Amino acid sequence: MPWTSVGDARESLEDSARTNSLPQQPDFSLVLGGPLFQLLRKSHLEGSGLEFLSRRTLVAILLTWLPLLLLCTIGTTREGVKQIAFFHDIEVHARFLVALPALIGAELLIHSRIRPVIRRFVEWRIVLPQDMVLFHKAIESAVKLRDSVLVELMLLLAVYTLGLWAWNSRSDIGLVTWYSLPGGRWQLTPAGYWYVFVSLPVFQFILLRWYMRLFIWFRFLWHVNRIELNLLATHPDRCAGLSFVGKSSYAFAPILFAQGAILAGVVADRVLYGGESLQSFKFQIGGFIVVFVIGVLGPLLMFTPRMARVRRQGLADYGVLAQRYVESFDQKWVNGKFPSEELLGAADIQSLADLGNSYQIIREMRVVPFGLQDVSRLALATAVPLSPLLLTVFSFEELVIRIMKVVF
Repeated sequence: MPWTSVGDARESLEDSARTNSLPQQPDFSLVLGGPLFQLLRKSHLEGSGLEFLSRRTLVAILLTWLPLLLLCTIGTTREGVKQIAFFHDIEVHARFLVALPALIGAELLIHSRIRPVIRRFVEWRIVLPQDMVLFHKAIESAVKLRDSVLVELMLLLAVYTLGLWAWNSRSDIGLVTWYSLPGGRWQLTPAGYWYVFVSLPVFQFILLRWYMRLFIWFRFLWHVNRIELNLLATHPDRCAGLSFVGKSSYAFAPILFAQGAILAGVVADRVLYGGESLQSFKFQIGGFIVVFVIGVLGPLLMFTPRMARVRRQGLADYGVLAQRYVESFDQKWVNGKFPSEELLGAADIQSLADLGNSYQIIREMRVVPFGLQDVSRLALATAVPLSPLLLTVFSFEELVIRIMKVVF
């Protein structure tokens, strides 16, 4: 055997050994980790596979919503003072009975959707074996941030500093509520103290924790994007093979749904008790939906420069290939005087059509890993909890008739 062959064989064995030393199926979960996750496991409120979802949801409602109900029930009613009763405060029910369970339930969906996405980078050979070391470093960095005690302590600190400041700065609707007394925002009832210092911080911590997880996910994708990815302009997904990254955004729909439910509660209180009209909120609602859809899909634009480069290179390469093939085709079938084959059923015709299809796929390739369908689905998830607000403008019967006219 030549010495060059022996050297190549040795290098091949070394590369194989390095590849085999790495996990063949990378595994990473955004939700299976962190101090709160470990605390819930020790409290038997969460399992290693996110079991006991109903138990966690029930405990969260018992901690945030039920004490408010009990404290309002045993509290005294202030005679002669116009106030919003607890059961009439739509915002608090939307926050703790709709948005909070949605945020807790989102863990299962995101866990089941994101883990396959991580593996798909390897299974689809988007990340090649020689780059697996960098890929696993990106996973290790994400896991380290996810499990950081310091990060969750900072979130807790933000809840009891910035969170309380934001609550104090929000505008009133001009009425005394079940949680406040006349004379100022910090003149609180017993239910109000629980609401401000327990219920709201718990909710805000869970919500901020999800924002942190989104940051970890996009940071991981940023690290992956720095790897030399194996993108193909002719991939039939029209995204050079990265369409699964955009489809993974559906997993975050419950978070957008929860945000929509919070906004719906705020707007409902202002329309019903503040004397404002739903039409006056149309720009805020539209902007809200746009901002949160961009918040989920916008970071994926990090892949755009690479995808645009792949598309340009693909058009150039296949343009050269097509030119050579068409020249040969013309010389044989158009300019040739006596072709040696019958044109009908010739393989050259099928090859020409296949080449044209490949070139058309490259032309249709998007330079973002998502499409209009992905945008519309996330926008719908955000807007669905806002739809009941239409009942403040139309009666139920009128609303049903208008919907049927639109649908049919």
